[in-house]
Amino acid sequence: MSNRFFAPIGRVRNAISVDVEDYFHASAFDRVVPRSAWDDYESRVVPNTHRLLDLFDEQRVKGTFFVLGWVAKKFPELVREIATRGHELASHGYHHQLVYMLTPAQFRDDIRRAKGVIEQAGGVRVRGYRAPSFSIVRTSLWALDVLIEEGHTYDASIFPIHHDRYGIADAPRAVHVIQRASGSIVEVPASTVRIGAMNYPIAGGGYFRLFPYAATKWGIARVNNREGEPVVLYIHPWEVDPDQPKLEASRATQLRHHVGMAGTLDKLRQITTDFAFGPIADVLDTRARNAVPSTARWAHAK
Repeated sequence: MSNRFFAPIGRVRNAISVDVEDYFHASAFDRVVPRSAWDDYESRVVPNTHRLLDLFDEQRVKGTFFVLGWVAKKFPELVREIATRGHELASHGYHHQLVYMLTPAQFRDDIRRAKGVIEQAGGVRVRGYRAPSFSIVRTSLWALDVLIEEGHTYDASIFPIHHDRYGIADAPRAVHVIQRASGSIVEVPASTVRIGAMNYPIAGGGYFRLFPYAATKWGIARVNNREGEPVVLYIHPWEVDPDQPKLEASRATQLRHHVGMAGTLDKLRQITTDFAFGPIADVLDTRARNAVPSTARWAHAK
């Protein structure tokens, strides 16, 4: 590939984020590991998060850590360390429940509890939220109103792709402001590259582990250079832990959960060398003030 496709460091500052949860919190294992049994499983979230923190220190990168409330309650010292190392703290909810499986009242209780324990442990205000498994979809857009009412100023839960479990395919791909009955909130969508009439995921989770590094690099550079927009990379601590215990699940689930783990840290080291990254809050400080309010029909749906 020609070098003209790759963005020079500093031309566009991207955002890097971590969804701080344990391997048994993944939505794919909801039917295998009930929440009532979480305390019975070996927790590996602290050492795995430390591996990411150390890599970020090595690469001189600051990021956004969307902390699961359950983790913040159980390991408040980890939350304090994330903040002490200069990273942004945000919320991943408390019990890692899919938003579209909750009532508005249940969702409000979940995010309020998470925000409280994260702020108490970290000693900073929580501005952002990311739903477990990007589960703010067309039928759960009411969650945006609850987020606004509970003091969140940005959301990072909408994935503008077709997927069987999440996504709003026609949602805007760039940072934008969503106007709701309760006010407005900045939406920071999961990153995609537009090819023809389709959006394709490029920068996070299983997509980051599964796709060849060259494809990820090409996709980020395309968004940076052709569109002048930042990309939001996301990762989970369990994705840098190939030795984690294997849970009972279908072959397809095992493949999606474990594929490429052995190379995740090396890919992260390379991507943070090839591109500039920072926390979502810093990207918003330079981008959101110019974000155009969304007028799409889905943004105003109840």
